[in-house]
Amino acid sequence: MSREKTTYIHAGWLIDGSGEPARKDTLLTIAHGRFAAVDTFDRSTPPPAQLLTDLSHCTLVPPLVDSHVHLRLSGTIDQEARQRQLTAGYESIRPLIARNIRYAFSHGVLAVRDGGDAHGYVLRYVRENGGRGKEPVLVKTTGKAWHQRGRYGSMIGRHPGIDETLATAFAKDPDPGDQVKVVNSGTNSLSVFARETPPQFTLGEIQELVRQAGRQGKKVMVHANGELPVRLALEAGCHSIEHGYFIGRENLELMAARGVTWVPTLGAMKACAAYLARGDSKNSPAIALRTLQNQLEQVALARELGVTIALGTDAGSIGVIHGEAVSEELRLLLKAGCSLAEAIRCVTWNGASLLGVDDHLGLIARNRPAHFLVVRGTPSQLPRRISSLQAIYLDGSPCRKEFFQKV
Repeated sequence: MSREKTTYIHAGWLIDGSGEPARKDTLLTIAHGRFAAVDTFDRSTPPPAQLLTDLSHCTLVPPLVDSHVHLRLSGTIDQEARQRQLTAGYESIRPLIARNIRYAFSHGVLAVRDGGDAHGYVLRYVRENGGRGKEPVLVKTTGKAWHQRGRYGSMIGRHPGIDETLATAFAKDPDPGDQVKVVNSGTNSLSVFARETPPQFTLGEIQELVRQAGRQGKKVMVHANGELPVRLALEAGCHSIEHGYFIGRENLELMAARGVTWVPTLGAMKACAAYLARGDSKNSPAIALRTLQNQLEQVALARELGVTIALGTDAGSIGVIHGEAVSEELRLLLKAGCSLAEAIRCVTWNGASLLGVDDHLGLIARNRPAHFLVVRGTPSQLPRRISSLQAIYLDGSPCRKEFFQKV
């Protein structure tokens, strides 16, 4: 399909990413790689047949955005393989990063935000490839996250020196990545329900980092579980809370008031419960499932309070596979009470806004780039059918089948 001429798409159903319900029988007019119009399809005056692509049996959605991934890990449950991935050098990890990006693209994910790795391999890969892999997936990365010495976070980042504050250490970083990540709590306990770990940094330390990052035009994402670690991150002015288990109503109200985005990573806890059910003497799958249920309830409350939620899979965690994990995360958002259109907004417009790529991703609307996914069937067959896309369109033209086939 040429970008030089006006062409038309008849969509059976359209979910445009705005959060509005699906529209039936929509005509998309495409000119110069952009949507020139989005109208109701009028069967009495159809466009010329030679310029019309009939997708009346399909649902169209914007390309997807995964707002929390770890590209240097595969999601395998094989602990020996995971350890090899964590200790391997860059040349060994580079093909894995490329493969994970390809997995994402094959499931319609056109932008991801990487949550950091201890050696900065993903940032190096991004710099070498101009922000993309061989596939047209935008990769935003934090490089190496920041954690407190002796606390959780060494797998995804580094800590300030003995005589350094968080802000002074950040100021010395020659390449801090696209966004800045701070780890301000531990992980969730899988043996004691709702056990909270103390904050890793003080309010003042995070505030100064947010100010310095802001001078560079960078957002700050904060890994935080538990009421106090989350509250300090919010009061410091962070832009997103990652995970946010046991976040509490007051924090959710503050997030809504300040426009802070929440990335609740539901599927990773479900995958963890499944892994533990295989047999782990120290931790309990029942605790993991109880923790997941609490998070689902918090997402339902966040929806009522008007908190902006962006979908993030935490792909690379145990049992969480790049690309395919998006469908599971969408299912869990639906289980938490989101409508299908709201869940799609979480994985399109909300994610694109959080990553700063909302100028060309996130919405199907007039004057925007003609990027979209084609899912065979009705909206009722989502999100399952996202794992078997019929087509991916970029600038109004379908990608070659082999370009997005499963690998």
